[in-house]
Amino acid sequence: MLVNLFDSSGTLIGVTDKAGLADEKGKFPRMKQALYVDSISSVTGSFIGTSSVTAYIESSSGVSVGGRTGLTAVVVGLLFLLVIFLSPLAGMVPGYAAAGALIYVGVLMTSSLARVNWQDLTESVPAFITAVMMPFSFSITEGIALGFISYCVMKIVPGVCVTLARANHRCAAVYPEDCIYRRSLKSIAH
Repeated sequence: MLVNLFDSSGTLIGVTDKAGLADEKGKFPRMKQALYVDSISSVTGSFIGTSSVTAYIESSSGVSVGGRTGLTAVVVGLLFLLVIFLSPLAGMVPGYAAAGALIYVGVLMTSSLARVNWQDLTESVPAFITAVMMPFSFSITEGIALGFISYCVMKIVPGVCVTLARANHRCAAVYPEDCIYRRSLKSIAH
């Protein structure tokens, strides 16, 4: 559940940022409602036996070519319905064939790094850790979580102490426990 929170919030922030939907304070309107919808659909999806139902970072490619409303998602969904009978053919495509699309999505994600205040170490170190750990851990979620933890650590360093919301401290404390728990489950399964 914590992984889904980091994954969804990271994706939603990335896509809404790419769409230019942030207000003048840099906040994203209706983020709370989007996270509610994502969590309800994840719970509902698990009850009916589907894979994870969540927002995907690939949506930023649609946003980058002009998609700003739900109409883009509806059109893509209808096109998928039209070609669903071809899904066995998709299994024959090797993984490396998608490399171009993945590189494009990665470039879209890195464009946000231009707005990082690289002069402020308490901002730049967590951003760097986040950006570097995503590809090295093969997980957007792990990268965001490690960046989040490093952000909390950097903000409580003596001389820089900034008041952080309690939720920041809780998430930074809970994520390592969640990570250890998930890895222990994987080792038991193998």
